[in-house]
Amino acid sequence: MSALQSHMRRAAASGRTTERVGPFLATFSPDTANPYLNYAIPDDGARPTRSDVDALTAAYRSRDLVPRLEFLVATAPDAEPVLRAAGYVVERRIPVLLCPPGALVTPPAPEGVELVVPESDVDFKGMVGAQHEAFGDTSPVDVAGARAWLEKGGFSVYARDAATGEPVGGGVAEPVVDGTAEVAGIAVRSAHRSRGVGAAITVWLTAAVHDRGARTVFLTPAGVAEQRLYTRVGYQAADDMLHLRLS
Repeated sequence: MSALQSHMRRAAASGRTTERVGPFLATFSPDTANPYLNYAIPDDGARPTRSDVDALTAAYRSRDLVPRLEFLVATAPDAEPVLRAAGYVVERRIPVLLCPPGALVTPPAPEGVELVVPESDVDFKGMVGAQHEAFGDTSPVDVAGARAWLEKGGFSVYARDAATGEPVGGGVAEPVVDGTAEVAGIAVRSAHRSRGVGAAITVWLTAAVHDRGARTVFLTPAGVAEQRLYTRVGYQAADDMLHLRLS
């Protein structure tokens, strides 16, 4: 888990301002106050004091940000009790699932659906639009950003109806860094669920990052149903990701 937490720590710091606050790495996004893009991560084995936590809280409050943390429980088990004693509450406790090379299970392909790497603006708009619809995201579809994701080494797959071209779903995976990558954004429009599309997207992305040399491939399920789906294709729970925020 330490190697995975190190990967998450590097990813969180990328493109953000960082500050060392006691045994915490605090990250700050320069252009948004979104709490999910501004959070701290304790060092492996951190045993923070109350004054450490108070200093962390002050670092976020001084920037008019919600004090938050995200970390793998096993890497800093002594951090949670101190944070909760200081008023932090559990926002989410999410299982982290891993699929090592050789563990992937390929289910039957969903009938009438094709999976492709998006190329045209129509492809990117269809993929991202399907993801937004599935997640209830009302923000504008960012075709340029979706293209840039592939250009910097990320992975994207677009599921569409093979006959009509209608958007069905999509998903992405991080670039492989030090043998590690996250699979994320797996989405299927409601009219096309229960056809095996989500499983097919997950397998496509996982196989792609394995082929690119990833030894540690992980994801975090949105709920119990999603966790069952990922388990069926070879993922297994390895630890919990803890999200805390000041109440």
